[in-house]
Amino acid sequence: MSNPASFRDPSNWGDGYELAIEVGSTKDAQLQTLLSALWRAAGVRGCFGRREGEPDEQDEVPCTVASLTEHTHLLGQVRLPTGQLTVCGCTAVRGGDDSSDWLDFYIPTGALDKAGIAYGDGRPFFRSAVIDDWLAGIAMETFHQVPFSLGLVGWMVSGGADASALAGEMPTKRDMGYLLPRGGVLHYGAANT
Repeated sequence: MSNPASFRDPSNWGDGYELAIEVGSTKDAQLQTLLSALWRAAGVRGCFGRREGEPDEQDEVPCTVASLTEHTHLLGQVRLPTGQLTVCGCTAVRGGDDSSDWLDFYIPTGALDKAGIAYGDGRPFFRSAVIDDWLAGIAMETFHQVPFSLGLVGWMVSGGADASALAGEMPTKRDMGYLLPRGGVLHYGAANT
């Protein structure tokens, strides 16, 4: 039987079903605080820089922006709301001087397939209400510790919107989930198209 928590199995990887968070800053300290809070909120087991070895075959790396920069992705294992343990990862998309950074936490679609999570139903974007709600819950917990500008939930959603363009208004039609702060409270608008 295939194991969705195996690092070595290349079929566990692929595109990501994401919680993408617009940090609202390009400062490493802000990104680090958010990374630490997100890792805790998701309950990620371990922190590794390579897929070529299982967690018990490699040394952990620090869960830091420096490790993220060095390895481009930080990897671990996480328990889905269904109880299945899967691989997961996190990467940063650095915005540069004129835009904010993004922190993307993801479950690869290969691992979701092996865990029996249905997310493709012919719509333009993959959907899984179970994973969407779970990722939104992780975002809510993270936001309680470290406020951020915007969160997006869905398949390959990073950069699909930005907080400044939304100006605090939740879109009526949503191809992905939106987590938008207003008045210090994070509001979740599930995908509805």
